[in-house]
Amino acid sequence: MEKESAISKSKKSSLRFIILGIIVVIGLFLGIRAWMFAQGHESTDNAQVETQLVPVIARVSGYIKNMYVKDYDSVKAGALLVELDDMEMQLQLQQLEADYRQAEVDVENAKANLASTLAAINVNKGNVRLASIKNNKAQDDFNRDNSLYSAEAITTKQLEDSKFNLNTAQQQLKNAETDLTSAQSKIAVLETSVKKSMALLDVKKTMIDQQKLKISYTQITAPLSGRLGKKNISNMQFVQTGMPLFTVVNDSAFWIVANFKENQITRMHEGSPVDITLDAYPRLKLKGKVESLSEATGAKFSLLPPDNASGNFVKVTQRVPIKIAIDEANKYRNILRAGLSVKVVVSVAD
Repeated sequence: MEKESAISKSKKSSLRFIILGIIVVIGLFLGIRAWMFAQGHESTDNAQVETQLVPVIARVSGYIKNMYVKDYDSVKAGALLVELDDMEMQLQLQQLEADYRQAEVDVENAKANLASTLAAINVNKGNVRLASIKNNKAQDDFNRDNSLYSAEAITTKQLEDSKFNLNTAQQQLKNAETDLTSAQSKIAVLETSVKKSMALLDVKKTMIDQQKLKISYTQITAPLSGRLGKKNISNMQFVQTGMPLFTVVNDSAFWIVANFKENQITRMHEGSPVDITLDAYPRLKLKGKVESLSEATGAKFSLLPPDNASGNFVKVTQRVPIKIAIDEANKYRNILRAGLSVKVVVSVAD
């Protein structure tokens, strides 16, 4: 009886050793396997999905007249989202257009004055030529009468009349030349007036274009295709220039930013394959590749980057942002969300 009990105890002891040995072998196998995997891979769960977030900002002030979207709506690039009341701007545009028409009239008047002066100059030139002819004739008549008077062929009164005609012709020539000079001096002033009125017309045209541009800003459209975030506005609300209304999330371009410790990036390079697991969908396994490595650590992009020259230096392992492209990202666009937590495993095998 005792012998059978001893044999039973011996068998149980052997079984325990066998089980313990199997456990040790399995543990050793798994440990070696994990060690070998770690030698060719680097992993982190300090990662998240990123995409392009574009804020929609009011470019002019005004009251919201119509709103065509709701929270989290899908939108296409260029789709009308919000319409602001533009009545006041339209009235300002009408006033600017009236000023422009007045400026057009001023340009035409300036051109007409210039053309009238140019025509007057031509008349003045003709008067100068006519006065010159009369002066020459009066000079010839006086010279002839003076000779006749010396020969006592005409009376003194006739010579005086000839002298008077000569003086009159000379004065008329001077007056005609003065009128011509005066008219010619106005040309520069009138040409400047035309240029000034045309420049003012251009200013008025620019103001109209600027006003039309402002009116176009009352039609607030989607800057890109995607999905809206939560609205920050409501109907009939007054919005200021520069006020963010909501954000458009680009739902067609996703990538991952993973923050690896600085001692993990030694063998990483662009193109390294990556295994991706989303915390929200742990059974879904995605593939990707390293697209780029940041030129600076994450701490350098912080609002108050550390200054090691302060004398209070404490060595802290830094993390380097790594951008990872998702293979066939468009295939998973319905489940990818900006900000989702991710675990990534990068193959760094040589």
